Amino acid sequence: MELIGEIWNGVIIRPMINSLVLLYWVFFSNFGLAIIVFTVLVRGAMFPLSVKQSRSMKAMSALQPKMKEVQEKYKGDRPRLSQETMKLYKEHGVNPIGCIGPLVLQMPIFFGLFWALRGTLPSTPERLADLSANLYSWLPQVHQVVPLNGHFMTMNLAKFSSDNPAPFNILLPVLVGASMWLMQKMTTMPSINQQQASTNKMMLWMMPLMFGFFTLNFEAGLALYWIVSNIVGIVVQGFITGWTPITTLLDFGRTPADPDAADGGSAPALSSPSQEEEPNEDDRDDSENPRRGNRDRSKGARRRASGRRNRRR
Repeated sequence: MELIGEIWNGVIIRPMINSLVLLYWVFFSNFGLAIIVFTVLVRGAMFPLSVKQSRSMKAMSALQPKMKEVQEKYKGDRPRLSQETMKLYKEHGVNPIGCIGPLVLQMPIFFGLFWALRGTLPSTPERLADLSANLYSWLPQVHQVVPLNGHFMTMNLAKFSSDNPAPFNILLPVLVGASMWLMQKMTTMPSINQQQASTNKMMLWMMPLMFGFFTLNFEAGLALYWIVSNIVGIVVQGFITGWTPITTLLDFGRTPADPDAADGGSAPALSSPSQEEEPNEDDRDDSENPRRGNRDRSKGARRRASGRRNRRR
């Protein structure tokens, strides 16, 4: 376990601390800008994986109708269903694992940044000594700016989000949840059955709510990283696979224009053939006593009444 801790510290924590401190030195001692630039650089380094993930998801979405056919065809044969599904993936060059690669790689970065922020913005003299021990000796710039100022837009990035002044104590968790919800919306694949649809809906709401709640007890700097990371991910996803999920949200509640309203009102209702052909009381009397009716009518009226009698027969 001690070896794993040393590897974790040497490969993840220490490079992150030195990167953040160096960016702090470059961007005029502004730790908020350092975190934003650090996030963009991390996302830029992961861009090839993000592109691969987005293309895999697009291919998986296009494959959903065929997968549904395979599931319906081999519904009672699980081994054959798995075999045919993998065959379908192979024929179309789709790797389902490729959809979760960047997410898996982001988790070590997320937890590493969690500890790096605590180490970079020390709150006690003991932690300040630990920060000095983690700085590279061959990088003199990082030693010149210690200790760091963690204030950004009236926030203290070293404090928990809930301990920051209003409105940031509420705004940060809301932005984390909202940006993560949009990210989930952009990356959720179409469902092929009711069970998958229920799972997708649950994950769409559960993950953003969970991370938004966790943000209350995370450093504000970590919340800032997560918000920027989600925004960059949404932009990358939109340019690769399209903006349909977001445009659908923007069109929510709109109804197509009523063609009748566009014409200035509804057209008058046309009477049905049954209404046109329904005889009135005089017609019924005429059919019962044609002689009396013929006496009271003109020649043209007698022809019309005779025609209606023939149609009823």
